[in-house]
Amino acid sequence: MSDRQSAQDRKAQIVVEVLRLADEIGPDRLSTTDVARAIGLSQPAIFRHFPTKGALWLAVAEDIADRLQGDWAEAEAEASGPRARLKALIGAQLTAISRTPALPSILFSRELQVENEALRDVFRGLLAGFQSRLVAVIRDLQTAGDMKRDVSPEDVAILLTSLVKGVAIRWTLGARGFALPQEGLRLFDVQLALLNAQEDVCDEKTR
Repeated sequence: MSDRQSAQDRKAQIVVEVLRLADEIGPDRLSTTDVARAIGLSQPAIFRHFPTKGALWLAVAEDIADRLQGDWAEAEAEASGPRARLKALIGAQLTAISRTPALPSILFSRELQVENEALRDVFRGLLAGFQSRLVAVIRDLQTAGDMKRDVSPEDVAILLTSLVKGVAIRWTLGARGFALPQEGLRLFDVQLALLNAQEDVCDEKTR
């Protein structure tokens, strides 16, 4: 049991180091030699835990997916009401990116887009899961009369996920010169104001 636990700990250490190095030197430039050197192992030792580089990246993706899904569930559980739940989901996503700054680079890497279909499938499923959570909350907001009903929940979810991606890219290109969660949530509030059903009521009264 102790040997098996040690192997699990080593795998976890390797995954953490891959994420750190992917942020430092880029996912497309990262090699197993880099990972082995950073941890103080031989390259064959890496392959004893992960038989291929693709398997290593898949483990990284699954680790990210597990943590994100846990973050989303916790965010929704702690929020009260659909508007707070929606903001909590967006905040959880932004906070996760700020904690794992390699994530945007991984999502646009050659490893993901071209070379590793299994990795792509994990992230595609992750995005679908996040959007389905958003859609459910958006429907609750529309049912309660707190959001425009002439826009489909799916389109609103796409707008919000695009907002997260856009501000994350700007954060990355801007040398992380601002607080990502705060800036993202500021723009979230702007977006929600534009979708506020009460504005329609006010417009009707002024006509």
